[in-house]
Formats: sequence, C-alpha cells, structure tokens
Amino acid sequence: MKGRPPPQRMLLIEGRPLPETLDEAMIHAVVHGFYDEIRKDDLLGPIFNAAIAPEAWPRHLSNMCDFWSATLLRTGRYQGRPLRPHLSIPGLGEAHFRRWLTLFRSTVRQLCPPEVAALFMDRALRIAHSFRLAIAFHRGESAIEMAPILEESL
Repeated sequence: MKGRPPPQRMLLIEGRPLPETLDEAMIHAVVHGFYDEIRKDDLLGPIFNAAIAPEAWPRHLSNMCDFWSATLLRTGRYQGRPLRPHLSIPGLGEAHFRRWLTLFRSTVRQLCPPEVAALFMDRALRIAHSFRLAIAFHRGESAIEMAPILEESL
C-alpha cells in the first residue's frame, strides 16, 4: 500500500523557514573561504596562526563547519565550547572583532544568496557581541557601555 511521503522537516529560524539554498556545502565553502582570508589578514592572521598549528587547521576547519551546521541547520554536530580559547588571547578587542566581522561579511556576501548571507551575519554579530561581553567580564572590565557592533558600522 502506498501512503503519503513522509513530511519534509521544515527548519524555522525566528519563525521564518530556513532558505533551501543553505546546506552543508555552502557552510563548508563559507568556513573555508573565510579562514583562508583570516590566515592572510595582517591583524587577525598572526593571532590565529599563533593559536592554531599548521597541522591543526584541518581539525579546526572541521570544527567550525560543525559549529555553523549546528548553529544554522540545527544538526547538533558541534559539542565544543567556542568562547574558551578566546578568553586567553591577550589584547583581543573591538578592532579584532570588527575585522573578523568585516571579513566574514565579505565572505558570505561573495558566496551566499542575500537571505543566507543575512542569516550568517545575524548569527556572527550576535556571537561577536556575546564574546565581547564575556571577555570583558573575564578581564574584570565593565561592559555596561558596550553596545553591539552593528553591520552598518563595519
């Protein structure tokens, strides 16, 4: 007996359906393209290259693919704690986060349709603000006046 096909599971992000064009291949392209730019960047490259040994980059990229897959596709693949490594970077500040966001925005705009790029950027902006607040708290600094970095200000 033939029945109806099983219902497709529709992912909703903030009440809106996830764009069908967002898939694992796109996440892979974004992560790898972004970190290619990070590693060459004058401000961020030295920080990342000091923290991640050349032979550890494939594992880091895989972890970041898992992170974005879990974040956007709700796959549950990422089980790490992304904040912890950032807490030990001396001098990590707003200029670094602004540069990170600028490179990320450039990458997602280049590789993704506008609605997917916007979804990536929304999450990246939230993550950046959360990390900035946590770093300030960890350092014993006041974060009361710390406003989120807005995409328009990049």
